[in-house]
Amino acid sequence: MTKLEMGPQGRRRGRGARERILSASQRLFRTQGINRTGMDQLCAEAQVSKRTAYQHFAGKDDLVAEYLRRFDPDVMAGVFDRTDLTPRERLLAAFELPASRSDELTPLCPYIEAAVEIHDPGHPASRYARDYKLALAARLAAAAREAGATDPEQLGEQLALLLDGASARTRVLNAESFPTAAAIAAVLIDNALPATDRDRGGES
Repeated sequence: MTKLEMGPQGRRRGRGARERILSASQRLFRTQGINRTGMDQLCAEAQVSKRTAYQHFAGKDDLVAEYLRRFDPDVMAGVFDRTDLTPRERLLAAFELPASRSDELTPLCPYIEAAVEIHDPGHPASRYARDYKLALAARLAAAAREAGATDPEQLGEQLALLLDGASARTRVLNAESFPTAAAIAAVLIDNALPATDRDRGGES
C-alpha cells in the first residue's frame, strides 16, 4: 500500500511531495517571479509542510536551481537530435520551438528571468543559467559546423543572441517576436554558408 503523508491542511497525500513542490515552483516562479515567491506560499501550493520541503531541498536556492534544470536538461534535444532535418533546418527549428508550445505568447526564457532576478553570479541558479546558455550556443555552433558554416562559433553565438533577444522583446512588447527572429536567422545562416552548401540546404 502506498505510504501517505499529512499535508499542512491535514489532507492525506500520496508520495510525490518532491514533484508537487517542483510543479508548484514552475507555476509560481513563472507567473509571479522567483523573488516574490516565498517558501510558505510554495508549500501551501504543493500541499506539503515546510519540514517536508526542506527534506527534499536544502533551501530555496537549491529549489530554484532544480527548477531551471527541469526546463530543458538536454538543451533542445527536440531540435538538435532530430535526424529528419538537415543541419540548416535544425538551426531554424530552434526558433520555431518556443512559439509552438501553446497558443499563448512565448514566456520569457526562465534562464534569463532567473539571471535578472538573482543578482549573485555565484548563486546556483545563476551558474546553471550561465552553463545552459553556453551549452545552447555550443549546440547551435555544432549544427552550424555540420551545415558547413565558415565560422560556426560566430554563427552559433549570433543565433543564441537572437533567441534571447526574441524572448526578451516578446515580454517587453507583449507581442510575439519569434517569427521575425526566425526570418533574421535564415538570413544569418544563409550568409554564413558557402553557396554550394546553401543550395543543398546545409546537408552534411
